[in-house]
Parts: sequence; C-alpha cells; structure tokens
Amino acid sequence: MVYSTAEETGEMASETYSNTHELKTQPDYFNAVSEGRKRFELRRNDRNFKVGDTIVLREWTESGHTGRKVSCRIDYILERYDGLDPDYVILSIIVL
Repeated sequence: MVYSTAEETGEMASETYSNTHELKTQPDYFNAVSEGRKRFELRRNDRNFKVGDTIVLREWTESGHTGRKVSCRIDYILERYDGLDPDYVILSIIVL
C-alpha cells in the first residue's frame, strides 16, 4: 500500500511543481466537485499524477463539452490499496 502526501514526497502542495491534466467528467460529478461536495477523483493513472498537479475537470455530456470547467489541485494520492485496481488511483483534490 502506498500513500503519497506533500509531506511524504517532500513536495510543496503549491504551484512549485505542477503539471496540468485536462479531464472529462459527467455533469453529476462535475456539479458535486464544483459545489464542494466531492473532494476526490477515482482515475486510471495513465498520466502519472503527482501531488501538487492541477487537474482541470471539463463537464462533458453525450453532446460534447459544455464549456464549464473547474480547476483542482491534487493534495493526496491513494494507490496500490487492497481492492483498488493497480492501474487506478484515488486523488484527493482541492478546488482552486
């Protein structure tokens, strides 16, 4: 089991180190994040997410991108946890 936090990696949870990842998200999940009710993302780790990275969630429907987006910073990553597919991570996020 591996837990990553800014303190453990020695990285500041700020813009000191940051990649930006644009991700599609469905309206229900988008609303929950933008309203502050959902503070995590379950994602395939095909982008090598790191603590301090920024994710831009873009609301997406069957018709395409709605134009709404919200930026979040990753401040904790849970990976290689029992029951979690090894290709996936749970990202703790803070809306910017």
